[in-house]
Amino acid sequence: MSKSDDLCFFDEIALRHWGFDRGQSLPPGSVLWLSGELGAGKTTLVQAIAEGLGVSSRATSPTYNLVHRYEGLRGPVYHVDCYRMKRPDEASQLDWAGMLAADALIVEWPEQGAGWVPKPDLWVELEHISDPAMRRLVVR
Repeated sequence: MSKSDDLCFFDEIALRHWGFDRGQSLPPGSVLWLSGELGAGKTTLVQAIAEGLGVSSRATSPTYNLVHRYEGLRGPVYHVDCYRMKRPDEASQLDWAGMLAADALIVEWPEQGAGWVPKPDLWVELEHISDPAMRRLVVR
């Protein structure tokens, strides 16, 4: 799935496999955006991507902390969750330059930090569909 606007339908197991494979193939310094409704599987996907990057601890949602840092095989992996930001300029308080020097920067709800969140190398959107066990995944 390398061309823009590719889409697939995944259950949780397939989503985890897809994320793990992406994590293993990401070039150092990659920026990923993850968009989607609450409960669509963004954190599940982050966990799998982090595992693919060699992170040994379980990634958790940084909704209240905003940023979590994990150690991967090639260096730090940052996971940012902009969900609780009420205004995009709240994102200006984060050390984006420092996080861009990491192995990977994964941002959930990047729309909430519009104008401050670095542009993505990979943008993934997850959506609920009529089958509650499946998700629609769109890569931009």
